[in-house]
Formats: sequence, structure tokens, C-alpha cells
Amino acid sequence: MAKDYYNVLGVDKKASQDDIKKAFRTLAHKHHPDKGGSDDKFKEITEAYSILSDEKKRREYDAYGQAFPGGGPQQSGQGFGGFDFSQFQQGFEGGGADFDFGDIFGDIFAGGRGGQSRTPRGRDISIDLEIPFKDAVFGTERTVLIGRVSTCDICKGNGAKPGTELETCKTCNGSGSVHEVRNTVFGQMASSRVCTACDGIGKIPKEKCTNCKGHGVLRKEVELKITIPAGIDNGEMIRLPQQGEAVKTGVAGDLYVKVHVKPHATFRRDGSNLLMDLPVKLTDALLGTDVSIETLEGKMLEVKIPAMKRAEELLRVRGKGIPAGGNSRGDLIIRLEVALPHKLTGKAKKALEELKTEGL
Repeated sequence: MAKDYYNVLGVDKKASQDDIKKAFRTLAHKHHPDKGGSDDKFKEITEAYSILSDEKKRREYDAYGQAFPGGGPQQSGQGFGGFDFSQFQQGFEGGGADFDFGDIFGDIFAGGRGGQSRTPRGRDISIDLEIPFKDAVFGTERTVLIGRVSTCDICKGNGAKPGTELETCKTCNGSGSVHEVRNTVFGQMASSRVCTACDGIGKIPKEKCTNCKGHGVLRKEVELKITIPAGIDNGEMIRLPQQGEAVKTGVAGDLYVKVHVKPHATFRRDGSNLLMDLPVKLTDALLGTDVSIETLEGKMLEVKIPAMKRAEELLRVRGKGIPAGGNSRGDLIIRLEVALPHKLTGKAKKALEELKTEGL
């Protein structure tokens, strides 16, 4: 059942924003955990205020009984369990300032638990690669040319003209981050963000690299060698770590290669086994025979076909299939199928009539 946020704050549904704010301050001060209040009650009050203090969320709540998307702070994935509420005490004892509750939680949850920022990471990229059936079975290496954002070869990613020095960033004084203090309903809160002037490095080039214009990265074509492992199947992906797009102050993304295997004229795959069809003449099927089969390696394989008892039979040749790790391989499975003649000569018909009298 949806919570009645108006009842939680003790206000009427027609209450003004000022009335909602006053009710929240009074209840938050009363139920603050550091003043002996209930932690659960305090969370409930802040949740109600986060919805009703936002005009858009309040309209959605009035219409649907909830706000979209993710009505309250309880859905942020972090909750309030990891915070020291004592730092907010000053905000409840003050008053008169115009606070933005949404900004508070935006700062608290930005960058993960504790406000720590993540290392920047370049974009992942993907390509499609088509290979012959034989290369998929035994593995191969392919060289591809791709366009991506890469580290500048001239400045090695620092954005400075070769031979020139880096100087301390004046915006962040070399710290790589900019600290901000803002007034909130809980009092003053400090937050930090990556300095946009130096991209978090703390230094900027005195003279910018003419190749990348000081960005440290640029788009260019790169030749890459891709190792295709033996036994790869159609549609499988190969991941090449940090071969995606580069970023100046972080790590490059990954490159994903989707492999497409061309069909073979003779062989097809079933797990680690190779399958093929082999037509057998009627006389060979009845009497048995020896045949030579060209394998994927290009070698001739001598196979003994025993006298068949059915029109279709399977013949298994051990260790001639797909590599399955280490030195092991699957099997080659030959589907024997009796091939009936399309036309019989008079002599053949006579011979068959004689066989018929024998009950064959």
C-alpha cells in the first residue's frame, strides 16, 4: 500500500510549499537520531519531504500514489544507514534559508558511497569479424584496421607540446578537484568534483600539443592483431581489455569482437564434433568398402565402411573433430546414406532380379 506522505508530515493535501517545509523542519528536529529520535521515523519524514517538496513528484504522487521514476530516497540504492546524522544538526536549529532538498541527495549519492568519484573510463566499442570455418576450428590471427579515440602519440596523453612543461592548474591549485560548500536544509555541506580545467590531473600544459589540441586523445585509425582461439563458435565474442576508446585521465574501454563463421561445403559443427554426409553406393553399402576422405587439415583420411544394416548409419572417427582444450579433440561423425542409382542398365536389372530370387 502506498504511504500517505501528507499524513507523515501532518499537513493537508492543499498545504503550500512553505507549510510543507515548516512541518518537515519541525518533525526532523524532533525525530533526529542524535536527539534520541527514531532512525526509521526520520527516514520516513525525509522520504515524504523529498516527494512533496518537488512540484513534479508531488503531482505524480497525487495522481498515481507514487512518483516516477523512483519516488523517494529509499529507492536510491544507498539509504541513510551509512551517514552520520550529527553533521546535519545545525540545519534543524537554523531557519529562514531557502534550501533545495534535491541537491542534497544529488551530492550525497554522486559517485557512489561516501561521495568518492570513480576513475574515468573510455567507451567500449565492438566490431564484427567473419572468418572461414577452418580458422574457427583450428584458430588463427587476423589483423584489422579500426577507427577509435586513442592516446596522442606526440604528447603521450598529457596534452602538452613536446619539450614544454606542465604548470599547476590555477583553478584547483593542483589538487585536481574543486571543493564547494552549500547551504542545505541540514546545514552546510561540503562536496568536491573533478576540476574541469585540468581534468583532475592538477596540471595544465603551458603550451598545448598541436596534434591533439591539448586534449591528450584524438580519433585515428589503429591496426590491431586479434588472436582467434581454436574451437570458437559462430556468434561468440572476444574481449580485448583496454583496446576500446581512450580517455585522458582514466583507462581505455574494451574492444569486443563478434565472430561470424562462414559455413563449410562439407563439414558442420555439433559441439566439439564435426559432422559430414557421405553417400554410399548400394553395392558398397551391402558389401562394405574403404574410402578416402579429405579432412579440414587438407590430409586424406582412410576410412573403412563396414557392410551397412540400414539405409542410414553413423560412423564415428575418434579425435578428428573440434579442439576441446589441451590436446583433446571431438570426433568426426560421418552420416552414411545409401545412394540409389537413378538409372539401371539391362545387365544391372538382370542381376537385381537374380538377387530378388535370393530374397534380397
